[in-house]
Amino acid sequence: MITSRFPAFTFPNFRIFLAGQFISLIGSWMQSTVQPYLAYRLTSQPFYLGLVGFAQTLPALFFMLWGGVIIERLEKRKVVLVMQTILMLQAFMLAFFALTGLITIWHIIVLAFIQGLANSIEITARQSMMVELVDKTALPNAIALNSATFNLARVLGPTLSAPFLVFLQDNGEGWAFFANGVSFLFVIASLLLIKTKSQVRNDVEKLSIIEDFKDGQRYIFSTPIVAMLIVLVTVPGLFGFPFTQQIPVFARDVLHEVNDTAAAVATRNSLMVTAQGVGALIAALTLAMFSTMRRKGPLLISGQIVFALGLIGLSFSRTQNLALPLMTVAGWGMVTQLALTNTLIQITVPDHLRGRVMSTYLWAMQGISPFGSLLIGSLAQSLGASQAVAIGGFTCLIAYSLAHLFKSDIRRA
Repeated sequence: MITSRFPAFTFPNFRIFLAGQFISLIGSWMQSTVQPYLAYRLTSQPFYLGLVGFAQTLPALFFMLWGGVIIERLEKRKVVLVMQTILMLQAFMLAFFALTGLITIWHIIVLAFIQGLANSIEITARQSMMVELVDKTALPNAIALNSATFNLARVLGPTLSAPFLVFLQDNGEGWAFFANGVSFLFVIASLLLIKTKSQVRNDVEKLSIIEDFKDGQRYIFSTPIVAMLIVLVTVPGLFGFPFTQQIPVFARDVLHEVNDTAAAVATRNSLMVTAQGVGALIAALTLAMFSTMRRKGPLLISGQIVFALGLIGLSFSRTQNLALPLMTVAGWGMVTQLALTNTLIQITVPDHLRGRVMSTYLWAMQGISPFGSLLIGSLAQSLGASQAVAIGGFTCLIAYSLAHLFKSDIRRA
């Protein structure tokens, strides 16, 4: 029954990798929760939250678009292994500066840039490697299960970060960073254990990197549904997804309660990230269970609209009891649209173009997000975090509506 519903589990390599990655992702989400909290504690300025996000996503702007061309010429498992090792060292460096009391906002910004540099290469290699862990018939299920694992960690990581912040106080962030560094050992071990049938291209000597890149772009522009899917992740990448960087502002200022303590604010911050993770997990599990459904387009549109409405609702929230359900709604919409977009692209694209097309998709989502981070951070600094999130939500809603009004291909996907 389990294997019929989740066919990707019949592949041992996939099971081993998923288990190691799950533990590592818990640590990564702990770091993702406490890093902006620490940045806001050090500066008390929303702009710096945007600047940290800018530094973390800037490498994607320059490297991710070309990453697919390069990764297709290399063994993807080894690329992921090297990048995971760099990410582990980055976490330990953050832990060192935080635990010794030397950390400043500029340490966070520089190390966020290093993290973004490794991620900009690792994520393309890991997404492209998925088809080497399972066969193509199980690929949609593997993508959905990978998303479910990511989002289960998204719930557990912020939840586990709360005790670090509440009970260890000023040293809590440092120990959370250290725990993340340790967690990378598990995914590194899983990568050493699995044996993949590497799909390294054997025609690389015939084409230059630029010619390879042009081939990938020609395919995208000649395939309308792939081109539109990529466009539709660009808008939230600029206006929508950066809202998560302003969660510490909501936790401390927008949702402020009388007699708030540092522990109460830290708990509220973790709860907001966890609530978003709960919605994301529900979406991922639902998609994993129904990964074989034929019509994915209508559900993709639902995810987009729900995400935009969740942001708009959050912008009007002034109490924790209202904000947490809306964070759950936004989390559901975000993951539903991203997971289905990923799946639709991967099952449409031929194997020999997968790395190049996926790198373009990821670049459209993350490569322009440095400017989104600065934009939302600047708006939050000048107008307020609520107004910034409202502008982002309404912009996404208008863009989604116009796209589906004039382009009906995705509804029939």
